[in-house]
Amino acid sequence: MSFLKAEWNNLVMINYEVNPEILQKYVPKGTELDFWNGKCYVSFIGFLFEKVRVLGLKIPFHSDFEEVNLRFYVRRFENGIWKRGAVFISEIVPKYAISFVANTFYNEHYSTLPMKHTLNVNDNSREFIYQWKVNNNWNTIQVETEKNPIEIEVNSEAEFITEHYFGYTKINENETFEYQVTHPRWKQYSVIKNTSIIDIEGVYGKEFAFIQDLQPTSVFVAVGSAITIEDKRKI
Repeated sequence: MSFLKAEWNNLVMINYEVNPEILQKYVPKGTELDFWNGKCYVSFIGFLFEKVRVLGLKIPFHSDFEEVNLRFYVRRFENGIWKRGAVFISEIVPKYAISFVANTFYNEHYSTLPMKHTLNVNDNSREFIYQWKVNNNWNTIQVETEKNPIEIEVNSEAEFITEHYFGYTKINENETFEYQVTHPRWKQYSVIKNTSIIDIEGVYGKEFAFIQDLQPTSVFVAVGSAITIEDKRKI
């Protein structure tokens, strides 16, 4: 039985190229940074976590909620193949119990903050808004997209960002948790306008404040799907 079954829907993905040296101290043992066309990425991702079941059980008042995370990309060579995964620097949700379970059992980096979202659809476009409150200020991921989804191109940056099917968590300098994430290949909505406002230093600290001055290499919205998170193993 999967540890968790849910849906990840309407994933706004804002992607930046960064100097890989900045991320080295976060890389879990047994993995290495993953690059696309020689570029190292971090992504801010806002999405809806829906229909959550843990070990087959629905948790009252914790089945549907927003999440915003900051992640980067790694890979691990095992049994003759490369496993491509993500490492989370920060994950924000509005439900304390979710943070407690993830931090306790998966050694993740969840925090609990007030959050809200708005999804608007008109004749020609869609609007996706995710917000979270830090120090009495609302941070906002907000994009307008084309109404209809399109396929994610093979060998594209969007494929690189979305096609990572493992999560890796640094326990300490010598131990790592690995867990598998399953979902079908996603489609994407093409972004027309990005009006996101994030106080990056206020949310993520001085170490990542430099991102405030960067332009994203890409912004898109993955449609999402049902997903599973399998039980962790130590590597």
